[in-house]
Amino acid sequence: MLIVKKFGGSSVANAERINHVAQTIVNSYKEGNKVVVVLSAQGDTTDELIEKANEINPNASKREMDMLLATGEQQSVALMAMAIEKLGYPVISLNAFQCKIYSTSTYSNARIKDISTERINNELERKNIVIITGFQGVNRHLDVTTLGRGGSDTSAVALAAKLGADLCEIYTDVDGVYTCDPRIVKTAKKLDEITYDEMLELASLGAKVLHNRSVELAKKYSVNLVVRSSMTDAEGTVVKEDVKVERMLVNGVAVDKDVARIAVMGVKDEPGIAFKIFSLLSKAKISVDLIIQSIGRDSSKDISFTVTRGDRKEAVEILEANKGKLGFESISYNDSVAKVSAVGAGMATNPGVASMMFEAIYDVGINVKMISTSEIKITVLVSDKDADRAAVAIHDKFMDAGMQIG
Repeated sequence: MLIVKKFGGSSVANAERINHVAQTIVNSYKEGNKVVVVLSAQGDTTDELIEKANEINPNASKREMDMLLATGEQQSVALMAMAIEKLGYPVISLNAFQCKIYSTSTYSNARIKDISTERINNELERKNIVIITGFQGVNRHLDVTTLGRGGSDTSAVALAAKLGADLCEIYTDVDGVYTCDPRIVKTAKKLDEITYDEMLELASLGAKVLHNRSVELAKKYSVNLVVRSSMTDAEGTVVKEDVKVERMLVNGVAVDKDVARIAVMGVKDEPGIAFKIFSLLSKAKISVDLIIQSIGRDSSKDISFTVTRGDRKEAVEILEANKGKLGFESISYNDSVAKVSAVGAGMATNPGVASMMFEAIYDVGINVKMISTSEIKITVLVSDKDADRAAVAIHDKFMDAGMQIG
């Protein structure tokens, strides 16, 4: 078998954990498998590098930040290769340039365009364990780029898809995908399996287990994906196209506190205004999530939407700079909000889910600021100080009703 294994930063945070992971990798190799490993930077290395950059230049260019941040993963792969060498097994570490992981030119949030597998396959044929830097690629200028937070998951799945791997294992500090973050909801349950669509919604809505772009790739290329713990031998959660058991009403509750709400007030009530607003943000690579447009009044309306907190300042500046063209009265924003979402494929055939969710929020006295729905998810925007309480209330509501989550 050809197996791609990805280990997150906490899994390789120190020498003890690196040695433990090295043994895990070697055990798989000794079973006769070809093994490709993708690593994140150790522990808090990325945050520490960002702090170092801010000490020198708080407004450093994204290109130079990528040059700096990419060194974290390079340290990890070299140290892991050393640990495997010590165990007496053939190994080689490679960075994105050596593997030819080609990306778009967008610094700090690039996307993988293609991967040349020639070097990797050659190393595998030489019986080497191949250790590859996650989170990074190389653009058409031969500059290093990074793929954004959680990008190592995407690196691993992309490599698994391109190499035609039999299995892609994502190792984390938890033993699978839970119905909610166990640090928020103590009664959260581990799922044995979950659909790509459900996992994609949870990942996009704040669940930290998998990066959403990695799930998109896994679904597109039917990658055999498993999330499991790097600390124990427990069975993980299989992410797949369909599940064997009957679809549960709700398979998970997610909380995302990296949210800011922007309201554009007094916009002209005429065709094309929404397009003008969101095309400006799109050109700046700013992703927009929840959107609400008020009913027109006195030839004007209000448009509210959410972005990540990191994008809020730039989004407001762009809109203010185009106030004359857009013709709005004012802009307001709120950084103290969070999204809470219920996700489940069973929602499509159970119309009572929304009322149960809103009842749960009402029972604990939490005000809802915005609402968004799809066939398999309901998302509400609440005050960030209420987010955890809302998640617990929603989770408990479905459990108590006998419509078990998970």
